[in-house]
Amino acid sequence: MSRAATVYRMVMDEHVCPYGLKTIDLLKRQGFEVNDHHLTSREETDAFKERHDVETTPQTFIKDERIGGYDDVREFFGKSRSLPKDGDTSYQPVIAIFAVALLLALGLSWAFLDNLFTVRAAEWFVSLSMTLLAVQKLQDVRSFSTMFLNYDLLAKRWVPYGFVYPFGEAAAGILMTAGALTWLSAPLALIIGTIGATSVFKAVYIDKRELKCACAGGSSNVPLGFVSLTENLFMIGMGLWMGTKVFS
Repeated sequence: MSRAATVYRMVMDEHVCPYGLKTIDLLKRQGFEVNDHHLTSREETDAFKERHDVETTPQTFIKDERIGGYDDVREFFGKSRSLPKDGDTSYQPVIAIFAVALLLALGLSWAFLDNLFTVRAAEWFVSLSMTLLAVQKLQDVRSFSTMFLNYDLLAKRWVPYGFVYPFGEAAAGILMTAGALTWLSAPLALIIGTIGATSVFKAVYIDKRELKCACAGGSSNVPLGFVSLTENLFMIGMGLWMGTKVFS
C-alpha cells in the first residue's frame, strides 16, 4: 500500500514556492503519494501559518504529524540539509572551486598541448584556483574585508589592504594564467601569499584562535587553518616558480 503525505505550499500567479516544488519531488522519489494543497493568496498563507503556528511554508504532514519544511523533510528521510545551519562548517564552496580549477587546467592543457598532465596544467591549476577564490571574495568585498581584519597582520595595520587583497589575487591569477607580465604577477603572488601564510599560521597555530576563513568570501563557513594556509602556500610556490622561470 502506498504511503501518503500532505503538502501545503504557496502557488500564486506571481510566485510559486521553489521549496514547495522540491518537497513534492522529494516525497514522490521516496514513494509517497502527495496530497498537494495550494495556498493561493497571501491572506490564505498567513492564516495557515497562524493556524499551525509556523513561520514558513511549505509544510508537510505525514499521518497527521507535521514534519515541517523542506529541510525538515530531508532530515526525516535521513538526508543532509539543503543548506548548512548558521555556523555549520561547509567545505563545499572550496571543494567546488579547486575541482573546477583542476578540470579547467586539464582542459586547457589538452586543448593547447595535446596532453592532460603537463607542467603548464599544474601552473594553470594554481593560477585558476587563485582567480576563482578571488571571485568569491569580490562578490562582497566589504564583508570579506571585515572577516579578513580578524587575522591578517597587514590589514590590521593598514585597513584598506582588506579591499586591495582580492584584486591583487585576481590580477596575479589572471596574469599567470595568461603567462603575461610575469615580472609583476610573480612578486605580487609571493608578497600577498607570504603575508597571508604568516598571518594564518600566527592566528591558528601560535595564538590558537578559532576563526572563520575569509578565503571563500565573507560568508564563508570554513574554519581558518588548512584551506587558507594552502591558498597562500600555493601563491608563494607559484610566485617562486614563475619568478625563477622569468628571472633565470
